[in-house]
Amino acid sequence: MPEAATHVGSGKVRELFELDEGRLLLVASDRISTFDVVLPTEIPDKGRVLTGLSGFWFARTRELVPNHLLGLRDDGRSTECRRLEMLPLECVVRGYLAGSGWKDYRASGAVCGHALPAGLRESERLLEPIFTPSTKALEGHDENIDREQAAALVGGERFDEVERVSIELYRAASDRAAERGILIADTKFEFGVDPDGTLVLADEAFTPDSSRFWPADDYEPGRLLRGARLGQDLPRPGAPRRDRRRHARTVRRRLRTADRDRVRRLPGRPRGRAPMRATVLVRPKPGILDPQGEAVESSLRQLGFAVDEARVGKVVDLELGDGDPEQAKADLERMCQQLLANPLIESYEITVTPR
Repeated sequence: MPEAATHVGSGKVRELFELDEGRLLLVASDRISTFDVVLPTEIPDKGRVLTGLSGFWFARTRELVPNHLLGLRDDGRSTECRRLEMLPLECVVRGYLAGSGWKDYRASGAVCGHALPAGLRESERLLEPIFTPSTKALEGHDENIDREQAAALVGGERFDEVERVSIELYRAASDRAAERGILIADTKFEFGVDPDGTLVLADEAFTPDSSRFWPADDYEPGRLLRGARLGQDLPRPGAPRRDRRRHARTVRRRLRTADRDRVRRLPGRPRGRAPMRATVLVRPKPGILDPQGEAVESSLRQLGFAVDEARVGKVVDLELGDGDPEQAKADLERMCQQLLANPLIESYEITVTPR
């Protein structure tokens, strides 16, 4: 980091530095967070993915609205940007009925003041994208608000501009992504205002932290779709059960992204012993929303079996180098103890066998 850069703040994912009076440096880390708690598990190179995708979309949407990007640094995760006066709104556009939008619709038939037709299903495409602003919560989760509440925060004229630009951005990106087999279910923007009063797109654009991506060939309205959303806030330890259930799907998606299909190799031990394979069975805690477990439970009941609850865990296979099986198991025990720091995991079982 250049000596002239002064650290001025830390976010859940990014570190913020001041370069001079008019420029800032945003450095995207690999962290993932649960509300205001940063989880111990990081996703390798996540920060580079966020920075690269934002740069890609900033370059392709600058004709629609100016953005804060001044340059990307060689490390792949640092963005030089303009200093702005940020608007106190999370600017969400929804093209499909999912997440908190689906929850609000089920409760009231509307999302942020937008009355929607009756009978819509989860993940269903909306006739037109809708703008659904939310607050910027300093702690906890952002709260959805309606048009009048949002206009009171930024002014009616500015709100109209933000709504128009947000929907234009969503249409442009979702059309381009759809041509490549990706659906953008919803996305979030943050805007600021420069010294001349011009609206400027800031923070990030169409990243897995800010958007819900679905593979088009897996799309089916009426069911939860498992997308590639990496950076949504998750249930923190001690959070109410309703909050844990609301975000449990995202927790599992993020953990799958961090370790899916990976084979980890522990440091080598003294030679002379046969290589080994380890299997770790991870169990989720009771009460955690578990769509796979619910599907198993429902199927068993339909077959006539009395089942109170079914939980689907996760099996992790690891390749171990030559070494002492007892020492390898001790190493795995330490690994799993750190894994249990995740509030959703209840227990694990370890099996070590010759390969």
